[in-house]
Amino acid sequence: MFTRRSVTLNFAFLLQPVKDDPHFHHFLLSQSEKPASSMEPISKRLKIIEEDTGSTSIQAADSTAINGSITPTDKRIGFLGLGLMGSGIVSNLLKMGHVVTVWNRTAEKCDLFIQEGARLGRTPAEVASMCDITFSCVSDPKAARDLVMGPSGVLQGIRPGKCYVEMSTVDPETITELSQVITSRGGRFLEAPVAGSQQLSNDGMLVILAAGDRTVYEDCSSCFQAMGKTSFFLGEAGNAARMMLILNMVQGSFMATIAEGLTLAQATGQSQQTFLDILCQGQMASTFVDQKCQNILQGNFKPDYYLKHIQKDLRLAISMGDMANHPTPMAAAANEVYKRAKALDQSDNDISAVYRAYIH
Repeated sequence: MFTRRSVTLNFAFLLQPVKDDPHFHHFLLSQSEKPASSMEPISKRLKIIEEDTGSTSIQAADSTAINGSITPTDKRIGFLGLGLMGSGIVSNLLKMGHVVTVWNRTAEKCDLFIQEGARLGRTPAEVASMCDITFSCVSDPKAARDLVMGPSGVLQGIRPGKCYVEMSTVDPETITELSQVITSRGGRFLEAPVAGSQQLSNDGMLVILAAGDRTVYEDCSSCFQAMGKTSFFLGEAGNAARMMLILNMVQGSFMATIAEGLTLAQATGQSQQTFLDILCQGQMASTFVDQKCQNILQGNFKPDYYLKHIQKDLRLAISMGDMANHPTPMAAAANEVYKRAKALDQSDNDISAVYRAYIH
């Protein structure tokens, strides 16, 4: 049994210290409306729930912003990586009035954002040097390390007080390494991987999982409100990577199971559309299930989240399970199906293209 005490707070109060459990504390900022005109401060209603264990969680009591506006930070923002997720994030940062400097390995991808008002950085080091807070969102651990420690990398532009926010989905060991090298130069580090898809990124409705330097998290408040509907603070660096890998492990395994069901329906003479209609009337009904299945039935595998990236996340989650001596048999089975799909040249298609692994 535990006692429960609910307190309604305004957002300003949330910047004051609360009792922390470094492993389970989380801090949410929620926003479900995204008007682009007014720049008055957002006010949010939040609720503290305390258990007798001493852990504290701050949960959204009302996820709708009262006036739906964002006051952009006056800090200079840098953004490295303009892929499926990064492009939508940068677009929303600009729409909400942030001053953003961009860099991408393929420079041509910067052109559209320059037209929208972004500034151009010639190298990751230059962006980090010019900006107060630099975000990055790249494909995998190697890309994340290279961006920081490679030639003209972020590390060369880090000075005391500069903030670096790693938004890529990588393993916790990579996060620990990046945190150490950034802070060794006097920088401040936050990890903030995002749960969502290209469409959710475009809509500014991502879910942000953050961990590391709490003050950087607070400094990123207006940025996170521009790019996401909710953000969680999960304590020490590495926790967000762990949580994100678990989430993507579940999503990848679920997508493989849905694809297996669709193909089994076909193999046994059942209508795939009827299977979907029934599924969407039951407890597993969701926008995700409906959209992915409809895309499969239409043969539309335009990437909303790359298949190669979900396979990478499954691999990293399995490795994390090995290190914790925890079994991950469902993820291991799903990983083999995605590896089969990659062998069938589906890497750059959407995760729903795992369907094709069952029909070849």
